[in-house]
Amino acid sequence: MSAGAVLDVAIVGGGPSGLATAIECQRAGLSYEVIEKGSLVDSIRRFPVNMIFFTTPELLEIGGMPLVCHREKPSRYEALVYYRKVAQRYGLQPWLFTRVARVERDGAPDGNVFTLHLKSEREGIPDPGPVRARNVVLAIGYYENPNRLDVPGAELDKVSYRYVETHPYFGSKVAVIGGGNSAAEAALELFRAGVEVTLIHRGETLSSHLKYWVRPDIENRLARREIAGWLGCVVEEIRMDSLVLRDREGKTHEIPNDFVLALLGYRPPYRFLESLGVRSEGADGRPVTDPETFATEVPGLYLAGGVVAGRRTNMVFIENGRFHGEAIVRHICATR
Repeated sequence: MSAGAVLDVAIVGGGPSGLATAIECQRAGLSYEVIEKGSLVDSIRRFPVNMIFFTTPELLEIGGMPLVCHREKPSRYEALVYYRKVAQRYGLQPWLFTRVARVERDGAPDGNVFTLHLKSEREGIPDPGPVRARNVVLAIGYYENPNRLDVPGAELDKVSYRYVETHPYFGSKVAVIGGGNSAAEAALELFRAGVEVTLIHRGETLSSHLKYWVRPDIENRLARREIAGWLGCVVEEIRMDSLVLRDREGKTHEIPNDFVLALLGYRPPYRFLESLGVRSEGADGRPVTDPETFATEVPGLYLAGGVVAGRRTNMVFIENGRFHGEAIVRHICATR
């Protein structure tokens, strides 16, 4: 892109919805750039290394390219291979490890223009110059914004909001906090690796959205006390070698503990959205967008992928977020 040129579309986020939007821009003849703060499909890279998707491969496909996998459902590794091949096939060449530090909008002589100020995430690499575009698509996801504990001791190094693999926890007592798929699957993997696992959840039952093959597995482990379950309980305090819990009757219990995995879900980057003029509303905190075009109230600014759902992160997945780009690009072309 030549200095001073104005793109048709700047896409912030190199996940599946961002890549799908870039492919639609190509097909429509729009100039574009994809800007990603991490690696390609960085959220998938952060998934647990042995994760299997809940869905079938065709529902993860973008750009008309088939996803080939060895089993009925694709693995994290197979998805990473697939999205690399998509990027190569379409020559997408996203700007990786590049963060959007801030966005300015002005009414330039040639119309509405956004200026995206970029910052390199690699030490020693100079920051790129700004990118200017008439439209911006925020396909930014939410994995950088976990729901955090607000209790004494939550700042200790033993507390993590992300689970990757079992090996570092062998020989330890690990508390997994949460009642959804991430917590249940982590607890099961840790148990099978010989880790002493405690599962803590404020609800008296686990999430109704558990994968159909995970629910009987985790419920059987809890019933047999192979995984210690503290349902209907909350963490009151995290100590160096223990946790203090409060049960539904208000009684406190101290249990031995070495590590805490707080797998409590995620939330959109509300502060960043608000800085751009994007409002959120309702109990779910959903950013205000047109349900058909995903346009925000800010002219030229669109949302795509999981960020559209607000705190209801179980409502938008790759399976439906991959179609957002098609609607967005159609709207951009219709309003040019």
